[in-house]
Amino acid sequence: MNPDVLTPKELGYYFPAEFHPHVATWLSWPHKEASWPGKIHTIYPAYVSFIKELTRGEQVCINVCNEAMKDFAVRELQKQDVNPDKVSFFIHPTNDAWCRDHGPAFLINPNADIRKVIVDWGYNAWGDKYPPYDLDDIIPTKIASHYGIPVYHPGIVMEGGSVDFNGKGTVLTSTCCLLNENRNPHLSQKQIEEYLINFYGVENILWVDEGIIGDDTDGHIDDTVRFVNEDTVITVVEENKNDENYELLRRNLKQLHKMRLQDGKPLNIVELPMPDKLVYDDMRLPCSYANFYIANTTVIVPTYNCKQDDKALSILQDCFKDREVVGIDSTEIIWGLGSFHCLSQQEPKI
Repeated sequence: MNPDVLTPKELGYYFPAEFHPHVATWLSWPHKEASWPGKIHTIYPAYVSFIKELTRGEQVCINVCNEAMKDFAVRELQKQDVNPDKVSFFIHPTNDAWCRDHGPAFLINPNADIRKVIVDWGYNAWGDKYPPYDLDDIIPTKIASHYGIPVYHPGIVMEGGSVDFNGKGTVLTSTCCLLNENRNPHLSQKQIEEYLINFYGVENILWVDEGIIGDDTDGHIDDTVRFVNEDTVITVVEENKNDENYELLRRNLKQLHKMRLQDGKPLNIVELPMPDKLVYDDMRLPCSYANFYIANTTVIVPTYNCKQDDKALSILQDCFKDREVVGIDSTEIIWGLGSFHCLSQQEPKI
């Protein structure tokens, strides 16, 4: 960090909670067949259903590689009668679809002359697992250029799925991801915390240890623990003691019970079940109900055609009294090792 340049935190900017009102949701149209080997064509019905739900309450901004991809996307949207006035396309070439991690981090300061800025973190496809990622890495700066707003480059790797915010100064994250040597091996935990504070505008950092089995991101928080309001989190738990996620998630739960918010108060904790185990090519997939997306009028939840679906939807509906909780079948999308939250990034209202 350059000591001569003021950070977003010092200028009064902060990253709002996902339940803060949105201007839009940003997506990157899926096109990388290697992410859904032999079956990318099967994901579009659920993906378009996701977009249609989003358009009920906000604009949807979609990065596409070229006009041909835009035309293909338009045809897919027309199949489900998605309102074209609620969808905007941007010719911003990408390598992959996971906009949560390569998309823009919008920070706001309602009292500043420039009330919205973008932070462009470094992106290396979860520890250089899936090159190339050069196009994804520059997406935030392209969007900042479109809006003509300032963009900050912290110079370290950070992914949107690895952090979750309550909008009042607290961020949740995981040691298994942020402290993984494939991200920022030159930084200590304390140094990473300084980046979180200065470039997300937070003051209180809560760390859990574990991610779920099958998560190729090395344990993103958006598969395990999420804020549903300023002082309440949901955390996934595995009820089957013989399941390999059981002990990992119990450990997270114990840690959460000891944590305190920025005002010193304990977290309100709501337990959310895990779905049934799903395996593809001998690999466990990272199925989790925690990978929901909080839109303006709805909360869109991945479901997996199992008996826990209804219970999870009911628990989340109790958490979101002001929004309709909607389940969309994610059994095709999850073959790509992510779901609706991984695919999306919110743009907050001022």
